[in-house]
Amino acid sequence: MDPIKLKEKYFLDRDRVFNDPELLKDPFRFCITYSILVEEYIIKVLKGIKLNCAIASVGSFSRRELSPYSDIDIMFIFDIVEGNEELIKDCVTRLWDAGIEVSHTVREYSDIEKFLHSDLHAFTQFVETRFIQGSAKIYNEWNKKIFKPLNEEHKKELILEFFEDVRMRYQKFGDSAKALEPNVKYTAGALRDLQVIEWIYSIKNNLFLSCQEEITQTEVFLNEMKNNKILVPRAVARLQESYKFILSTRNHLHLLSGHKNDRLEFVYQEKIANVIGFSSNGWHQYMHKYFESSNIIKRFCGTMMKRFEDEISEPVSDYLAIELDDDFTLKKGVISLTSKTKLNLSSILRAFYYRCINDARFDEYLRANIIETIIDHEETQSLEHQSSVFFREILNLPKNVGKTLEVMNELGVLSAFMPEFKDLVGFFQPGVYHCYTADEHTLIALKNLENLSFENSQLGKMFRSLNRKDILYLAVLFHDIAKPITISGHEIIGAEIANSVMERLGYDQKEIQTVQFLVRMHLVMEQVAFRRNLNDPTTLNNFATQFSNSEWLDLLYLLTYADLSAVSQVVWTQWKSDLLNELYRKTKTMIDERISGQDLLSSTIQDIIKDSEYSDDESFKSHIESIDDLGYLQQFSQEEINKHIEEIEKGSPISVFFKEEGGFTAVTIITRDSVALLSRLCGTLAINDLNIHDAKIFTRKDGIVIDSFNVTDFRTGSVVTESRYEKITNDLLLTIDNQLQITKEFSKIKSKWWRIENKLFKRKGKIKIAYEKHDKYTIIDIYSPDRLGLLYQITKKMNELGLSIYFAKINTKEDGIVDSFYILDRNRKKISPNDYQLITLELTETINEML
Repeated sequence: MDPIKLKEKYFLDRDRVFNDPELLKDPFRFCITYSILVEEYIIKVLKGIKLNCAIASVGSFSRRELSPYSDIDIMFIFDIVEGNEELIKDCVTRLWDAGIEVSHTVREYSDIEKFLHSDLHAFTQFVETRFIQGSAKIYNEWNKKIFKPLNEEHKKELILEFFEDVRMRYQKFGDSAKALEPNVKYTAGALRDLQVIEWIYSIKNNLFLSCQEEITQTEVFLNEMKNNKILVPRAVARLQESYKFILSTRNHLHLLSGHKNDRLEFVYQEKIANVIGFSSNGWHQYMHKYFESSNIIKRFCGTMMKRFEDEISEPVSDYLAIELDDDFTLKKGVISLTSKTKLNLSSILRAFYYRCINDARFDEYLRANIIETIIDHEETQSLEHQSSVFFREILNLPKNVGKTLEVMNELGVLSAFMPEFKDLVGFFQPGVYHCYTADEHTLIALKNLENLSFENSQLGKMFRSLNRKDILYLAVLFHDIAKPITISGHEIIGAEIANSVMERLGYDQKEIQTVQFLVRMHLVMEQVAFRRNLNDPTTLNNFATQFSNSEWLDLLYLLTYADLSAVSQVVWTQWKSDLLNELYRKTKTMIDERISGQDLLSSTIQDIIKDSEYSDDESFKSHIESIDDLGYLQQFSQEEINKHIEEIEKGSPISVFFKEEGGFTAVTIITRDSVALLSRLCGTLAINDLNIHDAKIFTRKDGIVIDSFNVTDFRTGSVVTESRYEKITNDLLLTIDNQLQITKEFSKIKSKWWRIENKLFKRKGKIKIAYEKHDKYTIIDIYSPDRLGLLYQITKKMNELGLSIYFAKINTKEDGIVDSFYILDRNRKKISPNDYQLITLELTETINEML
């Protein structure tokens, strides 16, 4: 057939498969149909060519698990390659001309020994092929040779290399099965987890799992698991359904993207949920099902890896076994069930207690037994709420608590013991900050707390000094427990749930009150630290009055750290650490010394001036007193402050300083205050392609402004190169002289940003504008998804509305913002509540235009 017509027919047939909604409902049937279609067209394209080799499919193609835009991998197998280069080139060219974009490898018999000794990982590709065309004799001979040179030492090396490969993959793509935007192929609990177990099993048992039947390799493997009684039938069914669900997700992800794409981003989650039949708002349920599936796959992968590890390790004599009680024994760090007693919740918790105190793991039989017992409970509700003694004892142990609770959650035990926790499992947290499901976030927070034991920081010392760490652990477990009920106010309902569960577990009222306080307050400390002026006496007084004793402050500080550090890697920064620590130190001093915020701040500023080497320098003293903001002394070194004074005394219209610090470029601008100054400065930075992460505003009594912005280059996310400093400075000078038409420049540059914005800002989020009363100001908090130049547009609109900004805290989290502004009107009066609606409407409209 004419190559062009063949290509047209191939694309037509392929599109027919891709657009068959009934076929897509069964991911195995879809992948098999597509894989066979590609095989058939390869045979058609190469028909008539005399092949003195075997052509075989490799990878997902050989597994008959080809997703729409997966790589089509083939292997040319020769007894000897030399002299066949033109044949290979001809075959590959014809396939590409027909629209079949294959990736190919060329192998000969000698490569089996060669790769076995030089690249064991590449060697595994040889055990996963399927014959397509050419010489069946060569293919069969090839297969006969593959396992011949493999001895037990080779197998052991291969298995250990696979273990390392899994570790490295988890490190790169995430070791949590509950990452909110997972890679469906490589993240923990994704497709590769099951595939790697298939490869190890195949090599260990000299077994080819691929067959010429029209079923997937995964089905062959799972039948092997069932027939050899490695898994019970319902465990096989669970695993197969889980794998199919993620494979189905990959198929839809490819089709919706129009290319190979394995990152399940938020935008695709909603689309796939709609396509496969979830309701319009059902994508949370869809992702809950996804996380349930990935947890089952990861759990199986972990169990099998431990099984393989045991099989290649030296056996341990039964004489070395330690009898833990009548039911359980411990041997070489592995706990086994030795009695024939049927497991119940109390005995399972006892096993976890032994696991925690001995830093051990369960053997395969005990692990499987626990899983099946818990599933029986879910299906029949047969387990009663039994003794909580061992759960409480686990929380009181000196180490491994987080790790133990994590496994309890993975195996379903935590939800069975504490049903209130069940809705948290796989709960998709809305908003723009979280990277994990609510249950995963909770347990990461608890582990982060435990890890403080090894730190020499203030938080580490504070954590080690606690007498009752279990109280703090309970606060972590309950802090988000009401999120599935409601996001807004979850801290209030969570405190009530904590009361009910702790009463059931037998805690006294004093212990319950402490945990309730921590759960109720767990958002407050970060809100004050990150959104309020910590050198404002009113703010400090309001916060300090919440605490009846400084011990509760210590606990809340630790809980806030645990919560924030477990959100995502980018949320817990040095800047935020410093702000929290500043709020903690000031509040601690106020509580311990029983002084007000005003007393603390005035004495602190005077003490700093007195202790300074410039205490006798009148210009230094008057400069500090004129700013009257402790934050200024914390933001800048004495050397930097002296430079500020020098520049101010010179009378320059503007002075600009650049400094690299903590992954940002700090841009400090000194000039005289003027109308809409903050807006114009933000606009100037924006048109220089700078992303503002936070800003600090200091104003002297004589109207001199010292503003500091932490920025990065929005294209690279890196610090600003020195070569750009001059242009930025010149643009700022033009801005101050009113010679730069920022609105015009901003509109011009905005048109070139849209492609980059689509890559940078993918998450959705709601716009929320809130107001808070203050003695002197109206505080406006703005929550929004981020966009380039957003701060400029917000501050510009505020100026148009006649609002003057006296203090701002800019807080960028990933691709969302929480910006707080201390505002007065043009007459230096607080904003009337009657104007709130108009301000909200105008600001919301401005932000929506940016989005």
